[in-house]
Amino acid sequence: MRKLVKNVTGALACSYLILSQNAGLAETIPTQNGFESKRVRNTTKPTAKPITQIKPVVSQLPQRGEPPRSGASNPADRVNSVSQLRDVQPTDWAFQALQSLVERYGVIAGYPNGTFRGNRAMTRYEFAAGLNAALARIDELIAASTADLVSRDDLATLQRLQQEFSAELATLRGRVDALEAKTAEIEANQFSTTTKLTGQIVVGVNAGGFDGDRIIDATGQVLATENPNPTISYRAGIDFSTSFFGNDLLLVRIDTGSGTTINTGSGPVRGIDDAAGFLEPTFGSVLDFSVEPPTDADIGIARVSYTFQPFKDLRVSIGPDIRTTDYVDRNSYAYLSFRDFSTQAFTNNYLLFPISGPSSGAAIDWKPGGGAISVRALYAAAGASQPGNLNIQNVGDVLRGTASFIPLLYPVNPNRNFGDAGIFGDTYQGTVELEYAPSRKFALRLQYSGGEVLDNRYDVFGANFELALSSKFAIFGRYGYGNYDDTFVGDIKPNYWMAGVAFPDLFTRGALAGIAAGQPFIANEIGDSTQTNFEAFYNFPISYNIQVTPLIQVITNPSNQESNGTIVTGTLRTVLSF
Repeated sequence: MRKLVKNVTGALACSYLILSQNAGLAETIPTQNGFESKRVRNTTKPTAKPITQIKPVVSQLPQRGEPPRSGASNPADRVNSVSQLRDVQPTDWAFQALQSLVERYGVIAGYPNGTFRGNRAMTRYEFAAGLNAALARIDELIAASTADLVSRDDLATLQRLQQEFSAELATLRGRVDALEAKTAEIEANQFSTTTKLTGQIVVGVNAGGFDGDRIIDATGQVLATENPNPTISYRAGIDFSTSFFGNDLLLVRIDTGSGTTINTGSGPVRGIDDAAGFLEPTFGSVLDFSVEPPTDADIGIARVSYTFQPFKDLRVSIGPDIRTTDYVDRNSYAYLSFRDFSTQAFTNNYLLFPISGPSSGAAIDWKPGGGAISVRALYAAAGASQPGNLNIQNVGDVLRGTASFIPLLYPVNPNRNFGDAGIFGDTYQGTVELEYAPSRKFALRLQYSGGEVLDNRYDVFGANFELALSSKFAIFGRYGYGNYDDTFVGDIKPNYWMAGVAFPDLFTRGALAGIAAGQPFIANEIGDSTQTNFEAFYNFPISYNIQVTPLIQVITNPSNQESNGTIVTGTLRTVLSF
């Protein structure tokens, strides 16, 4: 029925224009949603003559067949009026006349499959729809100066059909208008709760090694005396995305991955299933996608959050299992480890997120008037599910939500005061970001993070920018400066920076290449040198759902130790999205 209404609507629109006295011709072009439309002036078709002009044209057209003789009665005048019939039967004059016009001029008679069903009766409204199509076709021929193709008899037949079905034409037009309005109203106000499932699998084949005889960490402990073996790491996840009102989102993510977690004297270290993470696990050299999921092939919840819009320009997100990096410090060229850089210290400002793992909290994103300015803020607590004080037995759960340099700065020992837990406990992060993005080509973000880690104060300031110099070339970078109190070496003021270039659509549409360098943790108090990271990658889309990315990492002075040789690793990353 809906398909029939669509065809009827199109036919009636043409009839309405033909029957009007306005010589202009307009079309209604539906938008993608099928319910909204825009009125657009047709500039390609010549101005059509109104149907009232068909009668004078009759005398100008060549005759097709013998005309009725003067004084003789027309056979059509001897049949009962079609208006007296309940339905239009195939044996009726009107039915046969319209069928002849349909076949002669190629008119679509108003059925969804574009056929004229000449073996069944039609309601008068169905017949009116077909008549409209015939009227529109004849009018097009006249407007296109091909009137000699239309015979005088056919024009006379159309005139009579139009007169006998004028009431149905007018009534049907009103019904269709009302139906269109009602359908649009229902579509605008009706929403059914649905859950959409999307998945992603990231697989990395990795190998690498180092110069020298051994690798030590920032405290001088030996990490390796020989090169690690090649590995395959992976992350697999499914998102359950549910909307209740159309402008909100309930996100539940289930993840698993190969990332291995080991407990050192300083605390848990995650993501050592790749050479860079194995040889330098402290300052963000690990492949980011191997850190995020529940590790050791365990299946677990990786996100639970609900986002809604209380006002047009404001979005609010709350959740018991969130990631602070999901809401601030984004960058078009260095942010998503499954798309661009994989070095963890390149995907975010390393100092800005002492709490980067599982946490509970809320975030807002306010874009006043939809303009160039955006204000974002978040609060996250790493030990929100712990009702009591932190101690040596439960502090590991809190450290699971912190960055990899936190166990170095605040090593776990029985004599340390770990502070309180809970939503407002002593391991939390508050972040504010101000973004200025006048166009898609440029964005500048100024940031501040403050809070406590195991009852120790920290404050960090950051900046993040991106600039597309052309559609094929862009530059970007980040900077951070912080203060961390009462670390294992006292109060420190570390710096962070990274910068790079990107090449969108390199060699093929949808591809992305990038090169970046950075120093994730500059602090004279830790080590005797400064670690420097380099990464280059090329993301090549095999298809919309499959991307393959070769990348290389180079790390000099790993763990801020001058005695450490240079680490070089290579990874072939494959991403499957579905």
